[in-house]
Amino acid sequence: MAVGPPFWGDIIGSLDLTVPTDYIEGYALARKANQAVADNYIAHHLIADPEADAVIAELGDMDHAQSAMLIRAAMDDPDGSVLRDSPASLQRLVGGLDNPPDWVNFDEFMPGSRMFLRNARVILAAFVGGTLVEGFTTNISKSFFITGRVRDQGVRRLMQNNRHMLESFLPGGLERTGDGLKLSMRLRLVHAQVRKLLLESDEWDTEAWGVPLSSAHLGMAIAGFSARLLHHMKRLGAKYTDEEKRSFMAVWRYTGYIMGIPETILFPNEEDALELYRIGVMCEPSPSLEGVVMAHALINSAPLVVGIEDPKERQRLASYVFRISRAVIGPDMADRLRYPRTPVLGVLPFFRFQARYHNFLSRWFPRLTKQNNFSQFTGLLDVATVAETEIHYNMPDHVYSENSSPW
Repeated sequence: MAVGPPFWGDIIGSLDLTVPTDYIEGYALARKANQAVADNYIAHHLIADPEADAVIAELGDMDHAQSAMLIRAAMDDPDGSVLRDSPASLQRLVGGLDNPPDWVNFDEFMPGSRMFLRNARVILAAFVGGTLVEGFTTNISKSFFITGRVRDQGVRRLMQNNRHMLESFLPGGLERTGDGLKLSMRLRLVHAQVRKLLLESDEWDTEAWGVPLSSAHLGMAIAGFSARLLHHMKRLGAKYTDEEKRSFMAVWRYTGYIMGIPETILFPNEEDALELYRIGVMCEPSPSLEGVVMAHALINSAPLVVGIEDPKERQRLASYVFRISRAVIGPDMADRLRYPRTPVLGVLPFFRFQARYHNFLSRWFPRLTKQNNFSQFTGLLDVATVAETEIHYNMPDHVYSENSSPW
């Protein structure tokens, strides 16, 4: 069994192992399963993102529109005068993108890109119905619930998530001028801004939960988006080779690096990602009411994303997504998230059949591909491709999404 990358044992001794109170019970059990990974996971609950946090702090007194334009200019023209005249923290953050780690090989990303594009519809379904929902069974749900980002703007958030993943897997998407890289950096800065707003509010309990949007949660999330997603998408019918699987993991690893996840908790391979995810879940408390609300809000956003306005049609598609998600995440977790109780026997085989049938229709009868639940649910990909084409760097300016300026 994996115990974590070799350097994890070296870093643990220098980290603060103060255990947030919400994690005491789970941490004790997780240490019995894998002490090194459990210690590392808990330690990173007190680690944020110093580089991105410094940018947000230094730009804090600047007009929001001006700071957004400054960041955009620096990202779009890293050799220009704007970056050279920018605050030192922004120069360091953006300048670091010119020197990827030694383990990054852009040629290695191509098999993963081909696999993603070939299985994109199934991957998006596994992402929404499996990986994202599972994230809300952890304390990751706390920041989403407090800010109201999914409740208030669930449609836009889901579109942005899908677009970020799509752009990251397009050829060249994570190279210096790629939109996947820019969206990853935007996400990193948004995390830093939300972290600042939460810490300044009365809503966040650091003693119980650690720092908001901690490195632990981001490291666990990227492990879920990669290794756990591979598991879900295979069950939904995706096909891939070992080379494509390794490449898929490599794309997500570099995406996580750009997003500011420290290498001390950033997986090196699939085996370690799965172990981090397993131990992280053990450390987490049982799903809270916030997690239940967030999971339901996410699934109920799907019909709105694909443009279904009729209430009965929205309910029909949401029910279909709940059934797929229940089959993917399992009945125990679905019950804890208070999903509708529906039978799952045959759900996944039927979904895989629908995927093959959709491919047949797409080739021979394309006009018929938008007339069933499968095509509407997996049509989230189509929406992602026409989501906001311009990449902006507006940041929330209020802890509650409904009170914030557009971003």
